[in-house]
Amino acid sequence: MATISKAKVRIKLLPSSSQALNAICYTLIITVALFFLNVYIARNSRQMLFRAQYLAMQEKAQLISSSMSGVEMLTTDSVAQVVNLLGEDIATRLIVTDEAGRCLYDNVPDGLPAGSLVMLPEIYNALSGKDVFHCTYSNGATSSFCAVAVMYYDIPVGAVYLMDYEQEQSAVIAQTESNVFKISVVLEVVVVVFAALFSLIFSRRMQTILQSFPRIRAGDYGYKIKLGGNDELTELATEFNKMTDKLVDYEESRRRFVSDASHELKTPLASIKLLAETILQNDLDKDTQQEFVSDISNEAERLNRMTQKLLLLSKTDSLRPDEDREVVILGYIVERVFKMLRPVAADRGIVLKCNVDLDCSVLATEDDIYQILFNLVENAIKYNKDGGSVHVSAKLEHEDVILTVRDTGVGIPEDARNHIFERFYRVDKARSREAGGAGLGLSIVHDMVERNYGTITVEPAEPCGSSFVLTFPYFGIEEVEE
Repeated sequence: MATISKAKVRIKLLPSSSQALNAICYTLIITVALFFLNVYIARNSRQMLFRAQYLAMQEKAQLISSSMSGVEMLTTDSVAQVVNLLGEDIATRLIVTDEAGRCLYDNVPDGLPAGSLVMLPEIYNALSGKDVFHCTYSNGATSSFCAVAVMYYDIPVGAVYLMDYEQEQSAVIAQTESNVFKISVVLEVVVVVFAALFSLIFSRRMQTILQSFPRIRAGDYGYKIKLGGNDELTELATEFNKMTDKLVDYEESRRRFVSDASHELKTPLASIKLLAETILQNDLDKDTQQEFVSDISNEAERLNRMTQKLLLLSKTDSLRPDEDREVVILGYIVERVFKMLRPVAADRGIVLKCNVDLDCSVLATEDDIYQILFNLVENAIKYNKDGGSVHVSAKLEHEDVILTVRDTGVGIPEDARNHIFERFYRVDKARSREAGGAGLGLSIVHDMVERNYGTITVEPAEPCGSSFVLTFPYFGIEEVEE
């Protein structure tokens, strides 16, 4: 249990801010990089120094060895003559031995006596025919050791051992390493300061965004995030503000829809209730009762139509934009719509005309295209003049199919054209109610057109009436066959 508690304590010591964790990670990465940089520079600089020492020591050893070679036996006097000729300060320490490893010369005053056996592994390696060199670096100084054999033809007759203690170049290396270390420390401090500063700035900016979510969750959709700069957080704040604007529009649309729906549904319900109470509370004759019952039936039918349209609107809103579509030939759909509505038009003497090019086909849902045309043609009949006409045409222009539904009715006022696609909007409420309209048909049409990648506009027709113009991307049958 104690182990688990300690583990929990260690975990809690970690910062909770993601940006703080990132700052710590960046600092650790920079620290490791600077550490390896120091190691790399120290190692390379020392290798360069060792290489220079090696070349210098090899040159000195070869010079002494070559000066003593050519004699069958080395003696103390011959070695001393050569050393005196070359100079005793050629190295910090110089030892020359014979083939048995006995000392013939040592330039250190209190060094090895002549004839004593030199117990240095470098000497024995050199007498074995191996050139020896090694170097050590300690306390800002370099100690270099070198040993080579003195040859008489191919036979070693002695060995030369050199040791140099060098401080000047080593001091330069030490100073370089010290400077690099100091610079690394300064850089590390700068990195830590800037990482902490950036972490603080980022955290504050992020907190500004995070603090807005509770307000939005509480229903304050009008709240806006004020964040300067041009980084990703600013872009996030901008997109967030756009989202809240959409939420405001959606909330207003929802409230308006609920209010309008409640109002529109309340009217037929109130009429039904009033008519039913009149029948129950009064002793009416059979004809009057039948008239009241007929009115109740009409109101119920209007209520049913309104409910069906509301359900259709809800279904349209919930459909996915990637729903399966097919190539729809407009001429076939227009023919079906005219077949259904021709009896209604004939009752008022309205003529249905059609002029659709054969190659007018679009990629859409067939039920949507049928519903769009049915609503438009039905409205053109309802709000037309007796003896008028409804003309449906479709033609191909460039890469678009232009579908037009034109009537000879009273038309739509200019100030109402921007609102007719809104739900429950009616140009003439009294006349619309008489015709059974609820202000939902054109809203359904508008949503279905946009869902199938099209656009719809309304224009005044000549000499009278209205013209609804729908534009869809052209999608020919030959494209499907390919």
